Amino acid sequence: MKAIVLAGGYATRLWPVTKHRPKMFLPVGDSTVIDTVFEDLEADDRISEVYVSTNERFADEFEAYIADSGFEKPTLSVEETTAEDEKFGVVGALAQLIDREGVEEDLVVVAGDNLISFDVAEFVDFFERKGTPSLAAYDVGSKERARSYGLVELDGDRVVDFQEKPDDPKSTLVSVACYAFPAETLPLFEEYLSAGENPDEPGWFIQWMQSRRPVHAFTFDGAWFDIGTPESYLDAVAWHLDGDDRIDDTATVENSTLRGNVHVMAGAEIVDSTLERTVVFPNATIRDADVRGSIIDEDTRIENLDLADALIGAHSTMTNGT
Repeated sequence: MKAIVLAGGYATRLWPVTKHRPKMFLPVGDSTVIDTVFEDLEADDRISEVYVSTNERFADEFEAYIADSGFEKPTLSVEETTAEDEKFGVVGALAQLIDREGVEEDLVVVAGDNLISFDVAEFVDFFERKGTPSLAAYDVGSKERARSYGLVELDGDRVVDFQEKPDDPKSTLVSVACYAFPAETLPLFEEYLSAGENPDEPGWFIQWMQSRRPVHAFTFDGAWFDIGTPESYLDAVAWHLDGDDRIDDTATVENSTLRGNVHVMAGAEIVDSTLERTVVFPNATIRDADVRGSIIDEDTRIENLDLADALIGAHSTMTNGT
């Protein structure tokens, strides 16, 4: 069995923090978003190789990251794009990778920006029992939120309907970008694209496939975060910290109040300030400030400000509102 980790997005909704950093490298506690996926795939002996599908723009970053990670299975597979408007779409990129790498085995596909509370091995167990194309599904608990995802309707654990980003969701059970495909179904990617179908969201491919053959869904409780916006990233950090604060041993926090779900990284300095639900990257400085629901990138200086829901890029200086 092979695996693909999708890591080709440009994360424009998280700019400037992700303008020069893949969002999969954003830290959540001790680890990064993509490391949690790598760890599960590395531990599963059924998976012989993991292709990391990324773009030319971030290829060097991923190559260095994989080389330094200690993981043995990941291999970089690069699509020839450098900007959002050049992307092939997720389905298009998958089809190209399958062809480029000569994949002929059963295939597991996981989004590298997915933070999921189940072990991928549990999903693979389910897939092997069913022997059909499979997906993971999660109840987001809100029809408004469900409008942003692929909506799954089940009969038992068989998918009987799939609607990609419906305007009027009938339920709150959505697909979470974790899929598995038997080897004999891999040619369907090319068949789908050759028919002129939507190459972008994988949900359109699942909808097309579900109308032609059985597809099953692995449902799970717990947590799932799609790290695509500042809010979802902070939600993931808050879930991991569970109300606590994380302060690196080399960071400085003086005469300050941390009100929960605050992550202060190496070399950062927090003085005479109050922080809540905020991530402070390495070597940032915050003085005489009140910061809530914000992401402060590295080597940034914030002084004498009241910030809420802010996303501040690296090497910025913000003092007295300037």
